[in-house]
Amino acid sequence: MTSAASPQAYRGQRLGLPEAGPGSLSTTGQRLGAFLADALASALVAALFVQALHHGRGIAGHLPGSWSLVPLAVDYLAGLLLAGRTLGMALVGLRVVRVDRDAPVNPWRALLRTFLLFLLVPALVWDRDGRGLHDRYSDTAVVRG
Repeated sequence: MTSAASPQAYRGQRLGLPEAGPGSLSTTGQRLGAFLADALASALVAALFVQALHHGRGIAGHLPGSWSLVPLAVDYLAGLLLAGRTLGMALVGLRVVRVDRDAPVNPWRALLRTFLLFLLVPALVWDRDGRGLHDRYSDTAVVRG
């Protein structure tokens, strides 16, 4: 166990995570890839509903706009609670784990993490392990699967 004053040898060491392989912290690129896959899938789902509701109203009526946030929230909440990962995370080979103890992500943590992610700023502020504030406040980490 490292003390607070000693430097860590690798990202995730102070969290008790392995340096590489399954269970090690994901890279920023992997997380970004998973988020982009989730965002694209959510936009496509929203576009299908918007097109069905606004048939014949021109191109503006067919764009999903903010409606894509609804399937994105469902993907995050249901995915974290049922599988420990979103669709995009599954495609990239990532999952979300709790770092405070060995237990599944509970509804409160999933809701808090999703809410903070939607604010975007917490996701852009990282600690020395590369975890966003949304992960720190919900005691979670995105790891390789």
